[in-house]
Amino acid sequence: MDNIEKYLHPYTFAPAYQKRVAYFCMDYAIAQSLKLYAGGLGFLAGSHMRSAYDLKQNVIAIGILWKYGYYDQIRQTDQTMGVLFQEKVYSFVQKTDIRFEITVNRAPVQVGVYYLPPHIFGTVPFFLLSTDLPENSYMAQSISHKLYDSDKTNKIAASILLGVGGFKLLELLGLSPDVYHMNEAHALPLVFPLYEKYGNVEDVRKRVVFTTHTPEEAGNDKTDIRLLSDMSFFSQLSTDQVKEITKIEGEVFDHSLAALRLSRLSNAVSRMHLDTARNIWSKYTGICPIMHITNAQSYTYWADKYLYDYLQAGRDDKLLARKRKLKKRLFEEVADQTGDMLHEDVFTIVWARRFASYKRAGLLLEDMDRLHSLLTNDKYPVQLIWAGKPYPVEYGEISVFNQLVRLSAKYPNCSVLVGYELKLSKLLKQGADLWLNTPLVTHEASGTSGMTAAMNASVILSTPDGWIPEFVQHGRNGFVVPKVDVTLPVHEQNDLDAKHMYDVLEQEILPLYYTQKSAWLNIIKNSMQGIVPYFDSERLAQEYYEKLYNA
Repeated sequence: MDNIEKYLHPYTFAPAYQKRVAYFCMDYAIAQSLKLYAGGLGFLAGSHMRSAYDLKQNVIAIGILWKYGYYDQIRQTDQTMGVLFQEKVYSFVQKTDIRFEITVNRAPVQVGVYYLPPHIFGTVPFFLLSTDLPENSYMAQSISHKLYDSDKTNKIAASILLGVGGFKLLELLGLSPDVYHMNEAHALPLVFPLYEKYGNVEDVRKRVVFTTHTPEEAGNDKTDIRLLSDMSFFSQLSTDQVKEITKIEGEVFDHSLAALRLSRLSNAVSRMHLDTARNIWSKYTGICPIMHITNAQSYTYWADKYLYDYLQAGRDDKLLARKRKLKKRLFEEVADQTGDMLHEDVFTIVWARRFASYKRAGLLLEDMDRLHSLLTNDKYPVQLIWAGKPYPVEYGEISVFNQLVRLSAKYPNCSVLVGYELKLSKLLKQGADLWLNTPLVTHEASGTSGMTAAMNASVILSTPDGWIPEFVQHGRNGFVVPKVDVTLPVHEQNDLDAKHMYDVLEQEILPLYYTQKSAWLNIIKNSMQGIVPYFDSERLAQEYYEKLYNA
């Protein structure tokens, strides 16, 4: 086996960060060129691992080297969305000679290990697992093919690879961590070999912590316990043993509930999410305490440094000129993809994130008359850009995407982009005047896209969900629409939120942008100054040690 020394950190750990942590996550957004991510969870994990490196923390990242990534978002011949699974090749990810075996479907599966050195992207050491080996059957190889595969058994197998595979790798390398951090419940299978190793629940609990990102009970995986057992999800434990240690009754196994019962501490990802999480889980006995660590993003990766240089120097003219240049860069991408020629002096609204029903990409379409009025307003002209990737078999959200594409064909100042990954995300955040955020209230655990938009002189307009109540002060550093009654039927909440969005846009934001330039600039500056340092992931990485790992 390879010499373990070459996989260790290239720095001496800072005194506050000595405890060894293994961070398990299903996807990571580290760099555009490494396609290991799907959406917000990966963006968050990538920023965390960058800041852990910058702070010289004793953290190791465990993930999976996905052969096809999430998917490549392409266009059909009529401009509607297409899905492409293309093999990814990375010369900068090192293939190791480490091999070991896990059990999936009660059969042996060989696991290969790849290593991403810290100097490549400025992250902690990464170990990436793969079953795409010639000695495996095609079914076994496919475990590491598609991130969040729509096939249920492949998703279960991927969790086994991440959890059990990550545990076995660390044991093989002699790197037994002080803390195993499950970032979401995907890595849950790791707790079962831990139990087999120590023989009691308390020794498992004292080593495991858990971050929950899902604010709805229905959004947490629940699976027939017999299927999980047949697939070797529980390692060598019987279902009776699993029920005994997780205290889960019946035949439906709740993954997040098991994680909460087998961890010593858990965190929600915003203050608002903490209330939701406690409401969901308080009816269950035996769960660990839940606190919150609000998500954040890497300033060093996301922020345009020239904007901040001009802000700190008090050079408003240069700040505005830089913003105009960044808008031009975005519009070159828009023209290349769509043929639309947008203009830097026109107010530009961007909606861009993963397409999911609760994020409501089509919220402005709730009132087509007002949308038409917005897009044809000569006094206060507007440009609208949408971008984002639906889950590749979530046909409802693909239909929304295609509806927006058809809408954009009618309006030259309305564009829909494909390929929403790190590079395009940065272009959009740097080029937007207004970052539109429309989640159904109480359904967004945190959300982070607005954080990085604010780091690039984009002003936020949002519903009051996730992290937004911790930052936005209406009219001072952004805009928040009035909160609706969350007990109303969803279609009524949609109608009200759309109405409020249009009201704020038409009555406050557009007149301010076009007739009170200095006031608009003050909002930009307040937003840029306020977003850091609290929403920089250095604070997040520090709090994970203080509140979760060392607690």
